[in-house]
Amino acid sequence: MPYLIDGHNLIPKIPGMDLGAIDDESQLIELLQVFCRRKRKQAEVVFDNAPAGQPRARNFGLVIARFARTGQTADDLILAHLQRLGRSARNWTVVSSDHQVQASARGARAHYVSSEAFAQLLLETLGETSAKPAGGEDAAVSSEEIDDWLALFGAEEEDEE
Repeated sequence: MPYLIDGHNLIPKIPGMDLGAIDDESQLIELLQVFCRRKRKQAEVVFDNAPAGQPRARNFGLVIARFARTGQTADDLILAHLQRLGRSARNWTVVSSDHQVQASARGARAHYVSSEAFAQLLLETLGETSAKPAGGEDAAVSSEEIDDWLALFGAEEEDEE
């Protein structure tokens, strides 16, 4: 299920990110690229205020960034996207804490999640390590296992002497 994300609504919900930063949009896109690769999902992130001289849509692999032109808002783009999707909107998840955007998602029968909840999912996903032991078990060794290994290699005998 792909995500349709209200970018400027999500940015302040992510620790360490700030809407006042010059590269806040690119920082979010980078995080979303990693998230989408790990989750094997696609996302479209929508921002207000298209940069002058830049295309209004840019493809970053699994992430597409869209920028609202002057006179439009990201909310307008999200609503228009949901309308274009028609019945298939129910296969999308809209990410925003804006109540109007959530109402638009409900009206289109799309799923929706708050920016706060998605930020938590994003951080949890980015915090996962891909180097987990086979079987998904922790690499921790119990004290009994340590004692067995010490006994096997004769370490206890050396300590006792």
